[in-house]
Amino acid sequence: MKFLIVFVALFAMAVARPNEAQIVRQDADVEPEKWSSNLETSDGTSIVQEGVLKNVGTEHEAAVVHGSFSWVDEKTGEKFTITYVADENGYQPQGAHLPVAPVA
Repeated sequence: MKFLIVFVALFAMAVARPNEAQIVRQDADVEPEKWSSNLETSDGTSIVQEGVLKNVGTEHEAAVVHGSFSWVDEKTGEKFTITYVADENGYQPQGAHLPVAPVA
C-alpha cells in the first residue's frame, strides 16, 4: 500500500506543477496479479512502474514494485532520475543525486 501512496504523491506533484505541462503519454495495464503504468509529460517528467504480487494466496503475500521517475530542473535544465524497488523490505530509492550513508 505504501508504494501506491508514493506513486499517487509523485503523480500529483507531476501534474500540479505551476507550468502548463501537457501529458504526452499515459498508459496502464492492470491485471489481477501484475500491473504497469507509464506517464510522460511535455516538460520531461516521466513516471514508470511495474508491480507484481508474489506468494499469492499465502500469509506472505506481498506486492513488489520496480519503477522510476524523472524530472528536469526548470532553472538548470538538469535531469534527475530516481529508480526504486518497493517491497516487503520497504521503499528503496537510488539516484546519482541522493545522499548515501557512509560505509561502516
